[in-house]
Amino acid sequence: MKQDRISSGPAAARPGRQKRGALRGRLLAGAASLACAPLFLAGQALAQDATPPAPADGLAPEAVYMDAGSVSRDGDVLTAEGTVDGERVFARFRNHTLQARRVAYDLANQTATAEGQVELVAPDGTVVYASLLELEDDLQTGVAVDFATRLENGASLMAATAVRRSETLNELNYALFTPCPICDEEGRPKTPSISIQAERVVQDEALRAILYRNAVFKIGGVPVLYLPYFGHPDPTVERASGLLVPIIEFDQERGLSYEQPYLIVVSPSEDWLISPQLNTEVLPLLNLQWRRRFADGTIVARGGYTYERTFGDFDIDDDGIDDVPTPLDREHRSYLLAHGRFDPDGPWRWGFTVERTSDKTLFDRYDIRNPYQDNGLYYGDERRLISQIYAERQTRRSYVSAAAFDIQSLRIAVANEAAPGLNVFEADSSLPFVAPLITARWEPESPVLGGRLRLSGSSVALFRDDYVGSPILRPEVVPDPVPAGLSGVDSRRVTGRFDWRRAMVSRAGVIWEPFVDGRVDLYSLDDLPPPFDSGSETLSRGRLSAGLDIRYPLVKPLAGGGDLIVEPHAQLSISTASDLDPRIPNEDSQTLELDAGSLFRMDRFPGFDLYEGGARLTLGARTTYHWGPAREASIFIGKSWRDDDEPGLLAVLPDPTLPAVPALYDPTGLASSSSDWVVQGSFTATDGIRGWGHATFDDSGDVRRAEASVDATWRRRDRATVTYIVDRSNPLGGPLNRNYEFVELQAQQFIWGNWGIAGTGVMDLERDLITRSEVGLLFDDDCFRFELGYRRDNTRVRPSGPSEGVYIRLNLATFGGSGYDRNDRRW
Repeated sequence: MKQDRISSGPAAARPGRQKRGALRGRLLAGAASLACAPLFLAGQALAQDATPPAPADGLAPEAVYMDAGSVSRDGDVLTAEGTVDGERVFARFRNHTLQARRVAYDLANQTATAEGQVELVAPDGTVVYASLLELEDDLQTGVAVDFATRLENGASLMAATAVRRSETLNELNYALFTPCPICDEEGRPKTPSISIQAERVVQDEALRAILYRNAVFKIGGVPVLYLPYFGHPDPTVERASGLLVPIIEFDQERGLSYEQPYLIVVSPSEDWLISPQLNTEVLPLLNLQWRRRFADGTIVARGGYTYERTFGDFDIDDDGIDDVPTPLDREHRSYLLAHGRFDPDGPWRWGFTVERTSDKTLFDRYDIRNPYQDNGLYYGDERRLISQIYAERQTRRSYVSAAAFDIQSLRIAVANEAAPGLNVFEADSSLPFVAPLITARWEPESPVLGGRLRLSGSSVALFRDDYVGSPILRPEVVPDPVPAGLSGVDSRRVTGRFDWRRAMVSRAGVIWEPFVDGRVDLYSLDDLPPPFDSGSETLSRGRLSAGLDIRYPLVKPLAGGGDLIVEPHAQLSISTASDLDPRIPNEDSQTLELDAGSLFRMDRFPGFDLYEGGARLTLGARTTYHWGPAREASIFIGKSWRDDDEPGLLAVLPDPTLPAVPALYDPTGLASSSSDWVVQGSFTATDGIRGWGHATFDDSGDVRRAEASVDATWRRRDRATVTYIVDRSNPLGGPLNRNYEFVELQAQQFIWGNWGIAGTGVMDLERDLITRSEVGLLFDDDCFRFELGYRRDNTRVRPSGPSEGVYIRLNLATFGGSGYDRNDRRW
């Protein structure tokens, strides 16, 4: 049958018609739905991809375009019907598209009626499905029968009837709202995991809320809660005040714990989160969060307060620990975690962090979530809080930053295995106050001698209250015995450096990179320990290096489509002798991660206080094998040789049980003329199996440090991760220099449908102890995740020793979850 196409429009536009374009989005943005057979057709339609927004169609403002099996016109009324073989009418008007079995459109009154498999698409992409749709009053009001739609956040709304009462009020009768999929992967209807069914639902856009009458909450189609009245923010509202999903746990010390977050939206740019934690065994902890967004930055401040004793307290008598615990007095206990970032127009940006807690173990006792975050220019690391203020300036060729910071440590210095409440923590006064710390670099626009020239500088001042020996001070400087009442050593350093490098490629593909590197350091030191009479020193030192990097990438295609890439790398450098003056404290080079990247750097230490000199040869090679799409394996092996040993890199074993003559060891793997071997590799066997590893070995083949991890994913949601880490860099045992060896496992396995088990565990192989473990029952689908399990904590930091309990985690699509990250999600 030949289809008729007609384009028509009235001679004049009616006033106010520009408002009706948002009608479909508003009419169907309420939360409602009807759980009955007539909606299965609409449900199947919802399972399909939403039709994209209608493009600008080029029609006149009042024009209508119809494509149908037949079209007739009676005055101002256009009537179109689909074809006999089932094709629907297709109509376009005012940047909307409409499909239905039959469509009638009144050009004069701007009303429309559509029947049979109705699908209406608004300019914003909102799609409406119904069996009957009537739009009246210049398209400002209307009625839909067997109505269904999907919101932008994936939630579905269905109702027996939907009525647009006014521009701000929508009403749905016998409705159902669900944030979960209502169709399976084959497009067949299924029962949503979570839904709200109500006799009547009203969306009040003025209140920005959805109100329910006789609401029934269902999980898996089973009613679990009835409320005669219920309301929540409109899902189309970006943010609104309301309850978030609670956090429920059971802990031996706190007892049953219930935390109920409540979000208060002050304005589009400001909100508060009030989250009291109620416990059956101890007094509540009040958590607060304030967030404010400015034109060029944000501020986030978290805090908590309680008035309570320390968990697991005890008396200490002459013979040790009394068997009967004696609670201490209650005290004010609190924490503050705040940060701000500001990035105004131009090259400058600045920020700050404020991180403090009244107790070393407050976060552990009350299970405060994510207290150690990287929110500033410098990171305090795990179990160290940092308060800082900083500013940065960055352009295409230059960078400069200035900062000042102070650190609070929550780390254990000496663990008491018998009585964790007597753990000795790292003293904050032993850590430096840094002000200022300045770094800068600059590169000229044009090449210099055909290569890249970089000029850089650094300046820092550190002030420490308490005296600290090795590894801050070299063994030669540490007095024996240490006099009482020594002050901490204060230091100031200024460093200037230049680095020139040029890359050249020969005809054979060999990459030659000659380089020249130089630096000068100036130090000013105060409060040095005896035998330095004055306690103050001013020192200077310098280093000049020149060398050549050679790389030769080789590629060989293999049978079957694979590629083998071998890249040998050699570096030869000659430097002036190092000047590791024992009076210079080692503040910024105590840890060294010797890997494929740092092995070939001239300054392999992360800071400036330690460096190497002399002639040096470094060799390494990386071999990579590619086979199939996204499958590869790679391994790197490298080592470095120097013309002489460097005893200045040795450190004292921090063990009070050792004899008066201190024992020295090499914590870096660079003190001898032959460095440690570096082995590093990774592999991707399939899309679901991948892993990586890194290790350093001494010349005898013993492992100094190693870390490896393997991730596996199968059947889309089943997954497991195994991580192994070991540090045996310290050759002797002792309470302050214990090596460590850990294995961590994280896994989840679905056994039947959406039901499965999940667990994590950390095993301390040195102590033969599982330090942390969780195992629980899991339900997870596209919109609902629920975990019920048991956990045990054997970490040394807990003052009352091991703790065990039950946890409940709940995450709901659209509404957020009990594992919330304090975002905008709301209940």
